[in-house]
Amino acid sequence: LSFKMAVRQALLRLLPKNSVSTAAVCARWQSTVSDIQTSGAKSKEPVRPEPGQMGNMMDIGSRRMFNEDHDMFRQTARRFFQEEVIPYHNEWEKAGQVSEECWQKAGEMGLLGVNTPEEFGGLGGDYLMTSIVMEEQSYSNCTGPGFALHSDIVMPYITHYGTKEQIEKFIPRMVAGTCIGAIGMTEPGAGSDLQGIRTNAKKDGDDYILNGSKVFITNGYMSGVVLVVAITNPEAKAKAHGISLFLVEDGMPGFIKGKKLNKIGLKAQDTSELFFEDVRLPKSALLGEENKGFYYLMNELPQERLLIAQLGMGSCEWMFEEARAYVCQRKAFGNTLSKLQTIQHKLAELKTQICVSRAFTDQCVDIHNSRGLDSFSASMAKYWVSDLQNKVATECLQLHGGWGYMLEYPIAKAFLDARVQPIYGGANE
Repeated sequence: LSFKMAVRQALLRLLPKNSVSTAAVCARWQSTVSDIQTSGAKSKEPVRPEPGQMGNMMDIGSRRMFNEDHDMFRQTARRFFQEEVIPYHNEWEKAGQVSEECWQKAGEMGLLGVNTPEEFGGLGGDYLMTSIVMEEQSYSNCTGPGFALHSDIVMPYITHYGTKEQIEKFIPRMVAGTCIGAIGMTEPGAGSDLQGIRTNAKKDGDDYILNGSKVFITNGYMSGVVLVVAITNPEAKAKAHGISLFLVEDGMPGFIKGKKLNKIGLKAQDTSELFFEDVRLPKSALLGEENKGFYYLMNELPQERLLIAQLGMGSCEWMFEEARAYVCQRKAFGNTLSKLQTIQHKLAELKTQICVSRAFTDQCVDIHNSRGLDSFSASMAKYWVSDLQNKVATECLQLHGGWGYMLEYPIAKAFLDARVQPIYGGANE
C-alpha cells in the first residue's frame, strides 16, 4: 500500500495539468498491479533450488531453467546410462570403442538428436533437453559414447546447411543410432589453426576428388558419415574463403579408417586417423555452398565450445560428490577424513568454485536455448570450465590419497579424461 501511494504521488507530480485525468491514470495503474498480484498468486510455484543448495549437486529437481518435464526426461537419461553404459564401460575401454548396440539403444530411448526439428526426423526438443543428455553422461563418469559430438555438432551442420535429400538420407538414421557421425577437421599439421589444413577436393567434371588425412577424430572408427573439411579453392585471397565441407560415407572407395589411437584418457571413445586417397565425391556430397565451409564452421563453433563446458561442468560436480563421499567414509587419525578442518576447507573451496562456474555455464545455456550464444561467451565458458575441471580432478584425486592413483578408482579415470578438455575445440591458449 505504501508503494502504491508513493507511485500515485509521483504520477501526480509528473503528469502535466492538461493531461488525462490523474485519477484515471492511477486507477488503471492500480488495476494492473492487482492483476499482476492475482496472476502471481495463481501461478506461484515452488522455487527450484540451485545445485549447491541440494544434498547432492547431481540430485534431480534443481535449477530454475528446468521444469518437471525436463526432470522426467532426465530420469530416462539417467536410467539409460546406469543400465546400458556403466555396466559395460570397462569392457569398452579395453576394446577402444563402445558397442553398436549402445548407440542403437540410445536411439530407441530418444537420446540422440534430441533438439533436431521433428520435420527433419528428430525429436524436436529444446537445447535444455539435449543438455540433460550431456550432463547425465558426465554424471555417469563414462566418456565412451560420443553422443554429444554426433547429436550436437555433426547433426546441426546437416540440418542447417544440408539439402532436403541430404537431411532425409542421414538424419533419420542418425537419430536412430544406426549411422554414427564424425567431423574431420584436425590434421597432423593443423589443429586449432583450421586455415592451415591441407586436405583438398579438386573438381573433376561435376565430381570432386578428395585427398588428405585427418587425425584425432572422435567417432572416426565407427563412423557412418564424416563431415570433412577440405580446400576447394587454393587460389583464394584468404585461405578461409577457399574451404568447403563434404559428407563422406563409410565404404566409399579410397576412404580408409586408420587404427584406433592409444590415448591416456577417453579409453572407450573411438578416436582414429582417417585417410582419403582419390575419393570420388558426387556433387551431392557437398554440404552447403562451395567455399563457404569456414563460415559454417565459425557459425557452429559456439555450440561446440559450449557443450565442452557443459560436459566439463557435469564432471566437476560428479568428481566433487565422489570425493565428498570418499572422505566421509575413509578413516584416518581416529576419525573420518571429513572431520578434519583442512579437508572441510578444501571441500568448501571446491564447491564454491564449482557453483560459481555452474551459474555462468547455465547462463550461457539459457541464452543459447533462447537466442543463440555469442562466440565470446562460449569461448569463455569452454576455457574457464575446462581449466576448472582439471583443477577439480587434481584436488579430488589428492583427497583420495594413494587410492586415487589406482585406475580401479573412478576418480583416476576422471582425472585422465579431463586432460584433453582444454585442448580440443580450440586450445585454451
